[in-house]
Amino acid sequence: MSGNNLVLPIVLWGRTAPTHCISSLLVMDDFNTIITGCHDGQICLWDMTPELEICPRAMLFGHTASITCLSKASACSDKQYIVSASENGEMCLWDVNDGRCIEFTKLACAHIGIQFYQFAIGTEREGRLLCNGHYPEILVVDATSLEVLYSLVSKISPDWISSMSIIRSHRTQEDTVVAVSVTGILKVWIITAEVSRMQMTTMIMYLFLCQDMDPVFEEESKPIYCQGCQSISFCTFTQSSLLVVCSKYWRVFDAGDYSLLCSVSSDNDQAWTGGEFIATDKVIIWTEDGCSYIYKLPASCLPASEHFRSDVGKTKEGSIPPLVYSIADRSDKQLLICPPVTRFFFGRREPFHKLLIQGDSAGRLSLWGIPDTSPLQPLSTAAELQVSSTVSLQEAFNKLTPVSAGIIDQLSALPGKEGPIKVTASVYIPSQGRLVCGREDGSIILVPATQTAIVQLLQGEHMLRRGWPPHRTLRGHRNKVTCVLYPYQISPRYDQRSLVSGGVDFSVIVWDIFTGEMKHIFCVHGGEISQLIVPPENCSTRVQHCVCSVASDHSVGLLSLRERKCIMLASRHLFPIQVIKWRPADDYLVVGCSDGSVYVWQMDTGALDRCVMGITAVEILNACDELAPATVDALNHSAVNLKQAMTRRSLAALKNMAQHKLQTLATNLLAADNTDKGNLPKYSHNALVVQAMKTNLTDPDMHVLFFDVEAVIIQLLTEEAQRPNPILVSPETLQKTQAGADKGGSFLANKIFKQVSKHRSGTKVENVAAKQAKSASQTRRNPGDSTQDTGCPLPALQPGITGPDQTG
Repeated sequence: MSGNNLVLPIVLWGRTAPTHCISSLLVMDDFNTIITGCHDGQICLWDMTPELEICPRAMLFGHTASITCLSKASACSDKQYIVSASENGEMCLWDVNDGRCIEFTKLACAHIGIQFYQFAIGTEREGRLLCNGHYPEILVVDATSLEVLYSLVSKISPDWISSMSIIRSHRTQEDTVVAVSVTGILKVWIITAEVSRMQMTTMIMYLFLCQDMDPVFEEESKPIYCQGCQSISFCTFTQSSLLVVCSKYWRVFDAGDYSLLCSVSSDNDQAWTGGEFIATDKVIIWTEDGCSYIYKLPASCLPASEHFRSDVGKTKEGSIPPLVYSIADRSDKQLLICPPVTRFFFGRREPFHKLLIQGDSAGRLSLWGIPDTSPLQPLSTAAELQVSSTVSLQEAFNKLTPVSAGIIDQLSALPGKEGPIKVTASVYIPSQGRLVCGREDGSIILVPATQTAIVQLLQGEHMLRRGWPPHRTLRGHRNKVTCVLYPYQISPRYDQRSLVSGGVDFSVIVWDIFTGEMKHIFCVHGGEISQLIVPPENCSTRVQHCVCSVASDHSVGLLSLRERKCIMLASRHLFPIQVIKWRPADDYLVVGCSDGSVYVWQMDTGALDRCVMGITAVEILNACDELAPATVDALNHSAVNLKQAMTRRSLAALKNMAQHKLQTLATNLLAADNTDKGNLPKYSHNALVVQAMKTNLTDPDMHVLFFDVEAVIIQLLTEEAQRPNPILVSPETLQKTQAGADKGGSFLANKIFKQVSKHRSGTKVENVAAKQAKSASQTRRNPGDSTQDTGCPLPALQPGITGPDQTG
């Protein structure tokens, strides 16, 4: 839709909740919102009440790969910003309040951890994001613009950073960044306000003088022999301990000289994945299978004890401290397709909750409230904490009243089945106002988009009609339809009658969209069809009448809709196909695979030109990218005023905006030639656009209905102007003065009436009135003609005042 108008989206989710395999977790400081990222790239916002009840609020789409980490990006309570990173280097800055993506960037490196850091320069506070990942340094990124400012670099044994922690000093102006590399070497960087100020100056010189930014080198490097570090955390209660969790053991170090105070190995071949301090003398450690354990630290790890540091230099492996609680020993853990994600969060504002939160591959969140006190009596076995709250996306969907509807649920219900047939592929055709839906049983439904939306959004008699709205069913696929394409919508060079669909039965079918006839079946692939693509305009004449089909057997085909045959089949790819690009000037089809390899095919001959990998493959893909279209200034348009009117719920403001638009249309109409007055100009924007989306390839389609508010208002008022008005067409009304005529009828009709009456001042009113009376009598004899087609031209309903041949 046009970016210049105010657009209101409405989502039809369907009865099946979207897949949400949780990969990362975050809780906001106010403990009102939980944020989860998933392996498919979406982010879900969950509302949490003080009673720890959870309800999903919104789902954010912006990433194209798995979410690897989440972090807050603002310390202000009025600006609840978070930052997310994906495994392909994407970073997004989000507003949690309304779900907007404020900033986006893509780096060449992937982050696995982000921590927010705020420091003061004079009276101003600046936010930074410290990022670590698959690169041998720590990047310092601006929390507002997502620009890389400088980096923390290692002189000694540089390597990837597994985990890091920020130690804030309340006594000095120096803050410490402590990190552990993948080889088990502890790194220490000192960050001061002076360092930040110098880096800001260096950043300015880099921008204006193109000078290189100076890195910050480590202050200390010490081997602590913690290979496979999963997490490192600082004890905020004592300000003197570090907890390092590795997959086979966890250790407590002195934060002063990094001496080993305690070491505990895992038993029963459990793999630790993280841990945190929950009190001065307690830590919580969790495993990859979802179990968590709370341990009481020995006296040698407590600064307030007289035995503090008494075991330095003689700590033995296997000395397990007392186990206080065990948590979340899942009985259904074998049903999960990937390990659950567990995090501990401590509330720094009222209420001061201590929460352990776990998210799994089923889209389920589970919360445990951690007690502040231990059992009074020593227990032979650890007490098990009961879950405080748990909910999944599907359970939340099942609780909705009424049930969340799909786009064509009324046409997909089958007797004896619990739910409707799932929609697996769909395309909206604005020029025809029709929605094409492919379903899991192999059928394709063609239905008017507006009427099927009315069924789901409005209540009325139409809900009781069987088989309503009117539709057409195409049957040809033997199993699920995976993709649908209407080529004419993308390029007018195609036949507007052709509709193309692909399915899991390895076939591509060409349909006549107007008659429903099956025109041709292509059976050239050895796997289910995953994608249908239209080649660019500047390809050869033969390729311009083809569609490109991609299948799960790693093959790509060019199917000619005009010749009814496959003119090229590329099937030598060893890995799944991820991207298709074009080099029309060189007659090349470029295929990118999941292993990073790129195949270059000649479209005319079907020969493989080359197969490359590495940086050469990246350069070839980048060279195929076309220039991005110019952005449109979103501030200089009337949607801002209309949005304000909607926010204030001002009907007067909405009326003024609509009349302003209609005045523009009326002016254009009256300025045209008399021969063109019979055709009312159409508003160029679509009032409704339907976009199909899915979070996972195995999910059914959910549909977003985008309503262009201005286009809807103009279309409704224009249709009102096209209907006959009894007051306007009566002889008595036509004999009134011009001022009296302005009081009745619609805006456009009155404007046209005044203009034409002024132009034809010498016309006999009796003759005009007679013709109007004749038209009115015809309208009374055929009352259905005026409402059957609301899109008929306005002058057709007012023959007495428009045509040049109807003067006296």
